[in-house]
Amino acid sequence: MTLRLYDTATRSVRDFVPREAGKVGVYLCGLTLQSPPHIGHLRSGVNYDVLRRWLMAAGYEVTFIRNLTDIDDKILVKAGEQGRPFWSIAYANELLLAQSYRALNVLPPTYEPRATGHIPEMHELITKLIADGHAYRASDGSGDVYFDVASWPAYGSLSGQSPDAMQSAGDAPDRGKRDPRDFALWKGAKPDEPADAYWPSPWGLGRPGWHIECSAMCWRYLGPEFDIHGGGLDLTFPHHENEIAQSQAAGLPFARYWVHHGLLSIGGAKMGKSAGNALGLAYVDSLGVRPVELRYYYAAAHYRSVIDYSEDSLRDAATAYRRIEGFVLRAAERVGAEQLGELPAGFVAAMDDDLNTSAALAVLQQHIRDGNTALSVSDDVTVRTTLAVVRAMLDILGIDPLDPAWTGGGRSDDLRAVVDSLIALALEQRAQARGRKDWASADAVRDQLKLAGVVVEDTPQGPRWTIGEQD
Repeated sequence: MTLRLYDTATRSVRDFVPREAGKVGVYLCGLTLQSPPHIGHLRSGVNYDVLRRWLMAAGYEVTFIRNLTDIDDKILVKAGEQGRPFWSIAYANELLLAQSYRALNVLPPTYEPRATGHIPEMHELITKLIADGHAYRASDGSGDVYFDVASWPAYGSLSGQSPDAMQSAGDAPDRGKRDPRDFALWKGAKPDEPADAYWPSPWGLGRPGWHIECSAMCWRYLGPEFDIHGGGLDLTFPHHENEIAQSQAAGLPFARYWVHHGLLSIGGAKMGKSAGNALGLAYVDSLGVRPVELRYYYAAAHYRSVIDYSEDSLRDAATAYRRIEGFVLRAAERVGAEQLGELPAGFVAAMDDDLNTSAALAVLQQHIRDGNTALSVSDDVTVRTTLAVVRAMLDILGIDPLDPAWTGGGRSDDLRAVVDSLIALALEQRAQARGRKDWASADAVRDQLKLAGVVVEDTPQGPRWTIGEQD
Protein backbone atom coordinates (compact mmCIF):
# COMPACT_ATOMS: atom_id res chain seq x y z
CA MET A 1 0.00 0.00 0.00
CA THR A 2 1.26 3.45 -0.93
CA LEU A 3 -1.30 5.86 0.41
CA ARG A 4 -1.60 9.23 -1.27
CA LEU A 5 -3.46 12.00 0.54
CA TYR A 6 -4.56 15.46 -0.49
CA ASP A 7 -2.58 17.81 1.74
CA THR A 8 -4.27 21.17 2.26
CA ALA A 9 -0.98 22.82 3.18
CA THR A 10 0.63 22.07 -0.20
CA ARG A 11 -2.66 21.88 -2.17
CA SER A 12 -1.53 18.63 -3.73
CA VAL A 13 -1.89 14.88 -3.44
CA ARG A 14 1.22 13.56 -1.74
CA ASP A 15 2.62 10.15 -0.89
CA PHE A 16 2.07 9.55 2.80
CA VAL A 17 5.38 9.05 4.60
CA PRO A 18 5.08 8.82 8.38
CA ARG A 19 7.47 10.62 10.68
CA GLU A 20 8.43 7.33 12.34
CA ALA A 21 8.48 3.99 10.51
CA GLY A 22 5.50 1.82 11.38
CA LYS A 23 3.76 4.43 13.53
CA VAL A 24 1.27 7.17 12.73
CA GLY A 25 -0.03 9.97 14.94
CA VAL A 26 -3.40 11.47 13.95
CA TYR A 27 -5.15 14.42 15.58
CA LEU A 28 -8.78 15.14 14.72
CA CYS A 29 -10.42 18.37 15.83
CA GLY A 30 -13.46 17.15 17.71
CA LEU A 31 -16.68 18.94 18.56
CA THR A 32 -17.36 22.04 20.58
CA LEU A 33 -19.89 20.73 23.06
CA GLN A 34 -22.47 23.52 23.13
CA SER A 35 -25.25 21.36 21.65
CA PRO A 36 -26.07 17.74 20.76
CA PRO A 37 -24.34 16.34 17.67
CA HIS A 38 -26.12 16.29 14.32
CA ILE A 39 -25.44 14.14 11.27
CA GLY A 40 -23.22 16.83 9.79
CA HIS A 41 -20.90 16.56 12.81
CA LEU A 42 -20.94 12.77 12.68
CA ARG A 43 -19.62 12.64 9.13
CA SER A 44 -16.26 13.75 10.50
CA GLY A 45 -16.05 10.82 12.89
CA VAL A 46 -16.86 8.30 10.17
CA ASN A 47 -14.51 9.80 7.55
CA TYR A 48 -11.49 9.73 9.85
CA ASP A 49 -12.46 6.32 11.19
CA VAL A 50 -12.13 5.01 7.63
CA LEU A 51 -8.71 6.69 7.33
CA ARG A 52 -7.66 5.13 10.62
CA ARG A 53 -8.85 1.67 9.58
CA TRP A 54 -6.96 1.97 6.30
CA LEU A 55 -3.76 2.96 8.09
CA MET A 56 -4.18 0.02 10.44
CA ALA A 57 -4.77 -2.31 7.47
CA ALA A 58 -1.44 -1.08 6.09
CA GLY A 59 0.22 -2.29 9.28
CA TYR A 60 0.69 1.02 11.06
CA GLU A 61 0.37 1.43 14.81
CA VAL A 62 -2.00 4.38 14.96
CA THR A 63 -2.28 6.80 17.86
CA PHE A 64 -5.57 8.55 17.24
CA ILE A 65 -6.46 11.67 19.23
CA ARG A 66 -9.90 13.27 19.01
CA ASN A 67 -10.33 16.23 21.33
CA LEU A 68 -13.38 17.71 23.01
CA THR A 69 -13.79 21.47 23.35
CA ASP A 70 -15.60 21.83 26.67
CA ILE A 71 -14.89 25.52 27.35
CA ASP A 72 -15.66 28.09 24.67
CA ASP A 73 -17.64 31.26 24.00
CA LYS A 74 -20.54 29.27 22.51
CA ILE A 75 -20.80 27.00 25.53
CA LEU A 76 -20.82 29.98 27.89
CA VAL A 77 -23.61 31.60 25.88
CA LYS A 78 -25.66 28.39 26.24
CA ALA A 79 -24.93 28.33 29.96
CA GLY A 80 -26.32 31.84 30.32
CA GLU A 81 -29.39 31.05 28.23
CA GLN A 82 -30.19 27.86 30.11
CA GLY A 83 -29.11 28.89 33.60
CA ARG A 84 -26.87 25.84 33.88
CA PRO A 85 -23.17 25.36 34.65
CA PHE A 86 -21.13 25.35 31.45
CA TRP A 87 -19.55 22.03 32.36
CA SER A 88 -22.92 20.29 32.74
CA ILE A 89 -23.89 21.32 29.21
CA ALA A 90 -20.56 20.15 27.84
CA TYR A 91 -20.69 16.82 29.63
CA ALA A 92 -24.29 16.07 28.62
CA ASN A 93 -23.40 16.66 24.97
CA GLU A 94 -20.19 14.65 25.33
CA LEU A 95 -22.26 11.64 26.39
CA LEU A 96 -24.61 12.08 23.42
CA LEU A 97 -21.64 12.34 21.08
CA ALA A 98 -20.06 9.17 22.45
CA GLN A 99 -23.37 7.35 22.09
CA SER A 100 -23.69 8.51 18.47
CA TYR A 101 -20.16 7.40 17.58
CA ARG A 102 -20.77 3.98 19.12
CA ALA A 103 -23.99 3.67 17.14
CA LEU A 104 -22.03 4.36 13.94
CA ASN A 105 -19.28 1.84 14.76
CA VAL A 106 -16.60 4.54 15.04
CA LEU A 107 -13.60 3.06 16.82
CA PRO A 108 -12.88 4.77 20.16
CA PRO A 109 -9.89 7.13 19.99
CA THR A 110 -6.61 6.23 21.65
CA TYR A 111 -7.19 9.29 23.85
CA GLU A 112 -10.05 11.78 23.91
CA PRO A 113 -8.77 14.79 25.86
CA ARG A 114 -10.93 17.66 27.10
CA ALA A 115 -9.62 21.19 26.73
CA THR A 116 -10.22 21.97 30.42
CA GLY A 117 -7.76 19.22 31.36
CA HIS A 118 -4.83 20.92 29.64
CA ILE A 119 -4.67 24.45 31.02
CA PRO A 120 -1.01 24.04 32.22
CA GLU A 121 0.16 23.13 28.70
CA MET A 122 -1.67 26.17 27.31
CA HIS A 123 0.02 28.42 29.88
CA GLU A 124 3.41 27.00 28.89
CA LEU A 125 2.86 27.65 25.19
CA ILE A 126 1.52 31.18 25.78
CA THR A 127 4.44 32.04 28.08
CA LYS A 128 6.92 30.97 25.39
CA LEU A 129 5.10 32.94 22.69
CA ILE A 130 5.23 36.10 24.84
CA ALA A 131 8.92 35.57 25.61
CA ASP A 132 9.75 35.11 21.91
CA GLY A 133 7.85 38.22 20.83
CA HIS A 134 4.92 36.44 19.15
CA ALA A 135 2.27 37.31 21.76
CA TYR A 136 1.45 40.16 24.10
CA ARG A 137 -0.87 41.24 26.89
CA ALA A 138 -3.78 43.42 25.88
CA SER A 139 -3.31 47.14 26.46
CA ASP A 140 -6.84 47.70 27.81
CA GLY A 141 -6.40 45.93 31.16
CA SER A 142 -8.81 43.14 30.17
CA GLY A 143 -6.38 40.36 31.01
CA ASP A 144 -6.50 39.11 27.42
CA VAL A 145 -3.39 37.80 25.67
CA TYR A 146 -3.14 37.93 21.86
CA PHE A 147 -1.04 36.30 19.19
CA ASP A 148 0.79 38.91 17.11
CA VAL A 149 -0.10 37.96 13.53
CA ALA A 150 2.39 40.45 12.06
CA SER A 151 5.22 38.63 13.85
CA TRP A 152 4.63 35.48 11.80
CA PRO A 153 5.29 36.05 8.06
CA ALA A 154 3.89 32.64 7.05
CA TYR A 155 0.44 33.45 8.43
CA GLY A 156 -2.24 32.68 5.83
CA SER A 157 -0.26 29.96 4.03
CA LEU A 158 -2.62 27.08 4.89
CA SER A 159 -5.77 28.82 3.69
CA GLY A 160 -4.02 30.65 0.86
CA GLN A 161 -5.11 34.05 2.12
CA SER A 162 -3.11 37.25 2.22
CA PRO A 163 -2.96 38.77 5.72
CA ASP A 164 -3.47 42.19 4.13
CA ALA A 165 -6.91 41.10 2.94
CA MET A 166 -8.03 39.67 6.28
CA GLN A 167 -10.62 41.23 8.53
CA SER A 168 -10.68 41.39 12.33
CA ALA A 169 -10.37 38.07 14.15
CA GLY A 170 -13.69 38.92 15.80
CA ASP A 171 -12.94 36.99 18.99
CA ALA A 172 -12.53 40.03 21.26
CA PRO A 173 -12.86 43.84 21.06
CA ASP A 174 -10.20 45.40 18.87
CA ARG A 175 -9.40 48.07 21.45
CA GLY A 176 -6.87 45.88 23.26
CA LYS A 177 -5.15 44.60 20.11
CA ARG A 178 -2.17 45.91 18.22
CA ASP A 179 -3.80 44.64 15.02
CA PRO A 180 -7.47 43.61 14.48
CA ARG A 181 -6.28 40.34 12.94
CA ASP A 182 -4.56 39.26 16.18
CA PHE A 183 -6.39 36.43 17.90
CA ALA A 184 -6.92 35.57 21.55
CA LEU A 185 -4.70 33.04 23.30
CA TRP A 186 -6.08 33.82 26.76
CA LYS A 187 -9.27 35.64 27.71
CA GLY A 188 -9.49 37.59 30.95
CA ALA A 189 -12.43 37.12 33.30
CA LYS A 190 -15.59 39.01 32.31
CA PRO A 191 -18.24 40.16 34.83
CA ASP A 192 -21.13 38.96 32.66
CA GLU A 193 -19.83 35.38 32.29
CA PRO A 194 -20.10 32.43 34.74
CA ALA A 195 -17.88 32.74 37.79
CA ASP A 196 -16.76 29.10 37.49
CA ALA A 197 -15.45 29.43 33.93
CA TYR A 198 -12.00 30.76 34.85
CA TRP A 199 -8.59 29.55 35.91
CA PRO A 200 -5.62 31.32 37.54
CA SER A 201 -2.85 32.28 35.13
CA PRO A 202 0.28 34.47 34.97
CA TRP A 203 -1.95 37.10 33.32
CA GLY A 204 -4.77 36.96 35.82
CA LEU A 205 -7.95 34.97 36.17
CA GLY A 206 -9.20 33.84 32.74
CA ARG A 207 -9.81 31.02 30.27
CA PRO A 208 -8.17 29.81 27.06
CA GLY A 209 -8.93 30.96 23.55
CA TRP A 210 -10.24 28.26 21.23
CA HIS A 211 -7.16 27.87 19.05
CA ILE A 212 -4.55 27.40 21.79
CA GLU A 213 -6.56 24.49 23.18
CA CYS A 214 -5.85 22.24 20.19
CA SER A 215 -2.18 23.20 19.96
CA ALA A 216 -1.71 22.24 23.60
CA MET A 217 -3.48 18.91 23.24
CA CYS A 218 -1.59 18.00 20.04
CA TRP A 219 1.67 18.73 21.82
CA ARG A 220 0.70 16.80 24.95
CA TYR A 221 -0.36 13.57 23.21
CA LEU A 222 1.57 13.52 19.92
CA GLY A 223 4.70 15.53 20.66
CA PRO A 224 6.23 18.52 18.85
CA GLU A 225 5.70 16.96 15.40
CA PHE A 226 3.13 14.42 14.25
CA ASP A 227 1.75 13.01 11.03
CA ILE A 228 -1.84 13.99 10.24
CA HIS A 229 -4.09 16.80 11.47
CA GLY A 230 -7.70 16.43 10.38
CA GLY A 231 -10.92 18.38 10.56
CA GLY A 232 -13.75 19.88 8.58
CA LEU A 233 -13.06 22.16 5.64
CA ASP A 234 -14.68 25.01 7.58
CA LEU A 235 -11.89 24.80 10.17
CA THR A 236 -9.11 25.61 7.69
CA PHE A 237 -9.45 29.29 8.55
CA PRO A 238 -9.17 30.65 11.11
CA HIS A 239 -8.84 27.68 13.45
CA HIS A 240 -6.18 25.59 11.73
CA GLU A 241 -4.38 28.62 10.36
CA ASN A 242 -4.06 29.91 13.91
CA GLU A 243 -3.00 26.53 15.24
CA ILE A 244 -0.10 26.40 12.78
CA ALA A 245 1.01 29.94 13.52
CA GLN A 246 1.01 29.68 17.31
CA SER A 247 2.50 26.16 17.39
CA GLN A 248 5.33 26.81 14.97
CA ALA A 249 6.04 30.19 16.54
CA ALA A 250 6.44 28.33 19.84
CA GLY A 251 9.01 26.04 18.21
CA LEU A 252 6.80 23.04 17.44
CA PRO A 253 7.12 21.65 13.86
CA PHE A 254 3.49 20.50 14.26
CA ALA A 255 1.52 18.55 11.58
CA ARG A 256 3.16 17.07 8.49
CA TYR A 257 -0.13 16.60 6.58
CA TRP A 258 -3.38 18.58 6.79
CA VAL A 259 -6.47 16.58 5.77
CA HIS A 260 -9.87 18.27 5.54
CA HIS A 261 -13.22 16.65 4.84
CA GLY A 262 -16.15 18.20 3.01
CA LEU A 263 -19.24 19.31 4.88
CA LEU A 264 -22.74 17.95 4.92
CA SER A 265 -25.19 20.60 3.79
CA ILE A 266 -28.95 20.68 3.44
CA GLY A 267 -30.54 22.64 0.64
CA GLY A 268 -27.11 24.06 -0.14
CA ALA A 269 -26.68 25.54 3.37
CA LYS A 270 -24.34 24.27 6.07
CA MET A 271 -26.17 22.12 8.60
CA GLY A 272 -26.22 23.61 12.07
CA LYS A 273 -28.29 24.48 15.12
CA SER A 274 -28.13 28.20 14.37
CA ALA A 275 -29.58 27.59 10.89
CA GLY A 276 -32.40 25.50 12.34
CA ASN A 277 -31.66 22.60 10.01
CA ALA A 278 -29.74 20.25 12.31
CA LEU A 279 -30.83 16.60 12.10
CA GLY A 280 -29.74 14.02 14.65
CA LEU A 281 -29.63 10.25 14.77
CA ALA A 282 -33.14 10.17 16.24
CA TYR A 283 -34.42 11.77 13.04
CA VAL A 284 -32.60 9.19 10.93
CA ASP A 285 -34.10 6.43 13.06
CA SER A 286 -37.57 7.91 12.56
CA LEU A 287 -37.13 7.36 8.81
CA GLY A 288 -36.48 3.68 9.38
CA VAL A 289 -32.82 4.13 8.42
CA ARG A 290 -30.34 2.27 10.62
CA PRO A 291 -26.98 3.69 11.78
CA VAL A 292 -25.09 1.25 9.55
CA GLU A 293 -27.03 2.60 6.56
CA LEU A 294 -26.16 6.18 7.54
CA ARG A 295 -22.52 5.15 7.74
CA TYR A 296 -22.79 3.70 4.22
CA TYR A 297 -24.31 7.01 3.11
CA TYR A 298 -21.22 8.84 4.35
CA ALA A 299 -18.82 6.30 2.85
CA ALA A 300 -20.46 6.35 -0.58
CA ALA A 301 -19.15 9.90 -1.14
CA HIS A 302 -15.48 10.88 -1.34
CA TYR A 303 -14.45 12.39 1.98
CA ARG A 304 -13.51 15.73 0.39
CA SER A 305 -16.81 16.11 -1.44
CA VAL A 306 -19.79 18.09 -0.17
CA ILE A 307 -22.81 15.93 0.64
CA ASP A 308 -26.05 17.84 0.12
CA TYR A 309 -28.45 15.91 2.31
CA SER A 310 -31.89 14.85 1.16
CA GLU A 311 -34.24 12.23 2.52
CA ASP A 312 -34.39 10.55 -0.88
CA SER A 313 -30.61 10.23 -1.15
CA LEU A 314 -30.41 8.77 2.36
CA ARG A 315 -33.14 6.24 1.58
CA ASP A 316 -31.37 5.32 -1.69
CA ALA A 317 -28.19 4.68 0.28
CA ALA A 318 -30.10 2.54 2.76
CA THR A 319 -31.56 0.46 -0.08
CA ALA A 320 -28.11 0.02 -1.63
CA TYR A 321 -26.68 -1.14 1.68
CA ARG A 322 -29.51 -3.62 2.20
CA ARG A 323 -28.60 -5.28 -1.09
CA ILE A 324 -25.03 -5.66 0.19
CA GLU A 325 -26.33 -6.96 3.50
CA GLY A 326 -28.64 -9.36 1.71
CA PHE A 327 -25.76 -11.01 -0.12
CA VAL A 328 -23.62 -11.29 3.01
CA LEU A 329 -26.42 -12.85 5.06
CA ARG A 330 -27.47 -15.26 2.29
CA ALA A 331 -23.88 -16.30 1.67
CA ALA A 332 -23.09 -16.72 5.36
CA GLU A 333 -26.21 -18.83 5.79
CA ARG A 334 -25.12 -20.96 2.85
CA VAL A 335 -21.40 -21.48 3.57
CA GLY A 336 -20.81 -20.08 7.07
CA ALA A 337 -19.00 -16.94 8.14
CA GLU A 338 -15.39 -17.51 7.19
CA GLN A 339 -12.34 -15.43 8.04
CA LEU A 340 -11.87 -12.15 6.19
CA GLY A 341 -10.18 -12.57 2.82
CA GLU A 342 -7.52 -10.57 1.02
CA LEU A 343 -8.41 -7.15 -0.30
CA PRO A 344 -8.72 -6.96 -4.11
CA ALA A 345 -6.10 -4.95 -5.97
CA GLY A 346 -8.74 -2.58 -7.34
CA PHE A 347 -10.05 -1.81 -3.86
CA VAL A 348 -6.54 -1.21 -2.54
CA ALA A 349 -5.73 1.10 -5.47
CA ALA A 350 -8.91 3.09 -4.87
CA MET A 351 -8.29 3.52 -1.15
CA ASP A 352 -4.65 4.44 -1.71
CA ASP A 353 -5.86 7.13 -4.13
CA ASP A 354 -6.76 9.68 -1.43
CA LEU A 355 -9.30 7.30 0.17
CA ASN A 356 -11.50 7.12 -2.92
CA THR A 357 -14.35 5.22 -1.28
CA SER A 358 -16.62 5.78 -4.28
CA ALA A 359 -14.27 3.80 -6.51
CA ALA A 360 -13.70 1.26 -3.76
CA LEU A 361 -17.45 0.63 -3.51
CA ALA A 362 -17.60 0.04 -7.26
CA VAL A 363 -15.10 -2.81 -6.78
CA LEU A 364 -17.19 -4.11 -3.89
CA GLN A 365 -20.38 -4.08 -5.97
CA GLN A 366 -18.76 -6.11 -8.74
CA HIS A 367 -17.75 -8.79 -6.24
CA ILE A 368 -21.27 -8.88 -4.85
CA ARG A 369 -22.71 -9.36 -8.35
CA ASP A 370 -20.30 -12.26 -8.85
CA GLY A 371 -21.29 -13.66 -5.47
CA ASN A 372 -25.00 -13.47 -6.23
CA THR A 373 -24.39 -15.30 -9.50
CA ALA A 374 -22.50 -18.01 -7.60
CA LEU A 375 -25.38 -18.28 -5.12
CA SER A 376 -27.89 -18.74 -7.94
CA VAL A 377 -25.98 -21.72 -9.36
CA SER A 378 -25.00 -23.18 -5.94
CA ASP A 379 -21.27 -22.64 -6.55
CA ASP A 380 -20.34 -22.81 -2.88
CA VAL A 381 -16.59 -22.54 -3.46
CA THR A 382 -16.99 -19.19 -5.20
CA VAL A 383 -19.59 -18.06 -2.66
CA ARG A 384 -17.19 -18.78 0.20
CA THR A 385 -14.25 -17.00 -1.44
CA THR A 386 -16.34 -14.02 -2.50
CA LEU A 387 -17.92 -13.63 0.93
CA ALA A 388 -14.50 -13.49 2.60
CA VAL A 389 -13.29 -10.84 0.13
CA VAL A 390 -16.48 -8.78 0.40
CA ARG A 391 -16.35 -8.81 4.19
CA ALA A 392 -12.71 -7.69 4.12
CA MET A 393 -13.70 -4.62 2.09
CA LEU A 394 -16.73 -3.91 4.26
CA ASP A 395 -14.56 -4.18 7.38
CA ILE A 396 -12.33 -1.35 6.13
CA LEU A 397 -15.42 0.80 5.63
CA GLY A 398 -16.83 -0.25 9.01
CA ILE A 399 -20.06 -1.65 7.58
CA ASP A 400 -19.66 -5.45 7.66
CA PRO A 401 -23.15 -6.77 8.56
CA LEU A 402 -21.52 -9.59 10.55
CA ASP A 403 -19.41 -7.22 12.66
CA PRO A 404 -20.47 -7.60 16.33
CA ALA A 405 -20.90 -3.82 16.41
CA TRP A 406 -23.99 -4.29 14.24
CA THR A 407 -25.17 -7.64 15.57
CA GLY A 408 -24.96 -7.24 19.35
CA GLY A 409 -26.76 -5.11 21.99
CA GLY A 410 -28.37 -1.71 21.79
CA ARG A 411 -31.64 -0.11 20.75
CA SER A 412 -31.24 -0.88 17.05
CA ASP A 413 -30.90 -4.57 17.87
CA ASP A 414 -33.91 -4.45 20.18
CA LEU A 415 -35.88 -2.97 17.29
CA ARG A 416 -34.53 -5.63 14.94
CA ALA A 417 -35.66 -8.33 17.40
CA VAL A 418 -39.20 -6.93 17.32
CA VAL A 419 -39.14 -6.83 13.51
CA ASP A 420 -37.81 -10.41 13.44
CA SER A 421 -40.70 -11.57 15.62
CA LEU A 422 -43.34 -9.84 13.53
CA ILE A 423 -41.93 -11.20 10.26
CA ALA A 424 -41.65 -14.69 11.78
CA LEU A 425 -45.35 -14.48 12.71
CA ALA A 426 -46.26 -13.47 9.15
CA LEU A 427 -44.17 -16.31 7.71
CA GLU A 428 -45.84 -18.76 10.06
CA GLN A 429 -49.25 -17.60 8.78
CA ARG A 430 -47.99 -18.03 5.22
CA ALA A 431 -46.72 -21.54 6.01
CA GLN A 432 -50.11 -22.48 7.48
CA ALA A 433 -51.86 -21.20 4.35
CA ARG A 434 -49.50 -23.20 2.13
CA GLY A 435 -50.09 -26.25 4.32
CA ARG A 436 -53.82 -26.12 3.64
CA LYS A 437 -53.10 -25.30 -0.06
CA ASP A 438 -54.58 -21.81 0.25
CA TRP A 439 -52.17 -20.39 -2.30
CA ALA A 440 -53.98 -17.05 -2.62
CA SER A 441 -53.61 -16.31 1.10
CA ALA A 442 -49.98 -17.44 1.08
CA ASP A 443 -49.20 -15.18 -1.88
CA ALA A 444 -51.04 -12.30 -0.19
CA VAL A 445 -48.81 -12.56 2.89
CA ARG A 446 -45.73 -12.61 0.70
CA ASP A 447 -46.93 -9.60 -1.31
CA GLN A 448 -47.71 -7.62 1.85
CA LEU A 449 -44.24 -8.31 3.18
CA LYS A 450 -42.73 -7.20 -0.13
CA LEU A 451 -44.64 -3.92 0.04
CA ALA A 452 -43.12 -3.39 3.49
CA GLY A 453 -39.64 -3.92 2.03
CA VAL A 454 -39.24 -7.54 3.14
CA VAL A 455 -38.24 -10.00 0.42
CA VAL A 456 -39.07 -13.68 1.04
CA GLU A 457 -37.06 -16.39 -0.71
CA ASP A 458 -38.10 -20.04 -0.52
CA THR A 459 -35.05 -22.28 -0.07
CA PRO A 460 -34.61 -26.03 0.53
CA GLN A 461 -33.99 -25.15 4.17
CA GLY A 462 -37.24 -23.17 4.39
CA PRO A 463 -38.24 -19.55 3.77
CA ARG A 464 -35.55 -16.88 4.28
CA TRP A 465 -36.21 -13.16 4.35
CA THR A 466 -34.11 -10.05 3.81
CA ILE A 467 -34.85 -6.35 3.92
CA GLY A 468 -34.56 -4.68 0.52
CA GLU A 469 -34.49 -5.87 -3.06
CA GLN A 470 -32.44 -8.81 -4.26
CA ASP A 471 -30.10 -8.42 -7.20
